[in-house]
Amino acid sequence: MNVIESTALGKRYRRTWALRDCTLDIPGGHIVALVGPNGAGKTTLLTMAVGLTKPTEGGVTVLGGIPAGSPDALEGIAFVAQDAPLYRNLPVADMLRVARSLNRCWDQRRADDRLERLAIPSRQKVGELSGGQKAQLALTVALARRPELLVLDEPLAALDPLARHDFMDSVLAAVAADGISVVLSSHVVAELERMADYLIVLSRGKVQVTGKVDDLVASHGADLEQIVLACLREGAAEVAA
Repeated sequence: MNVIESTALGKRYRRTWALRDCTLDIPGGHIVALVGPNGAGKTTLLTMAVGLTKPTEGGVTVLGGIPAGSPDALEGIAFVAQDAPLYRNLPVADMLRVARSLNRCWDQRRADDRLERLAIPSRQKVGELSGGQKAQLALTVALARRPELLVLDEPLAALDPLARHDFMDSVLAAVAADGISVVLSSHVVAELERMADYLIVLSRGKVQVTGKVDDLVASHGADLEQIVLACLREGAAEVAA
C-alpha cells in the first residue's frame, strides 16, 4: 500500500510554483526521509498530502487511494509541523483534553504514560516547557490518535542536539510498537541518516531521486549524505542550463 501517492501534482502561489509535476509513490512500512533545501517544496507536498492545502494541478491520495483531506484520510494521519499548534497558556493536561475532544480516536492512557515517562509535568503551562518538551508533547498528541501514517514536517529545526536525539528515539519506538509508517522532512541529512530506510530528494519543486536507502547506497557507491548532495547539484545544474 502506498501511504502517499501523487500524480502530476503542483502548487502555485501567484506566479511562483512551489511544487511542479510531482508524480510520486511512497510505500507504507517505511521511515521515509523527505530531504531538500529550504524552499524545495517539502512543506507544500506534505500539507497537500494531509489536506491542509489544495493542489493547483494534479492530485494526491493517501493510505491506499483515499483522497487527501477527506474524513477517512484525516482519521488515519497524524501531522506534526515545526510550529506545532499548541495552546501556550493551557496546562499540559488541559492541552490533552482539548486534543481528545477534537479526535474521535484517542488513547488517553498512552498519552499519560508518555508524558510520565518523559517527566513532562501535567500542570505546567505549555508555554513554559522547553523546546524539546513542546516537541514531545506535540508528538504525544499525534501518537495518541493511533494513526496509520505519521507525517513530521521539520519537527527538529528548533531543537538542540540532545532534544533531537530524544525525539528521534521516540519516533523509532512508536514505529517498533505500532508498525506505523513515517514521512519525516528535513533539510539536515545527518539528522535522518540513522533512522530512515527510504529516501526522497526534492529540489526546486521537483523530485530528484526516490528509493530505498540500501538500494540507493549500493547503486551509487556512496552514503546517504553524498547521494543527497549529488542530487541537489544535478538539480541546480538543470536549472542553470
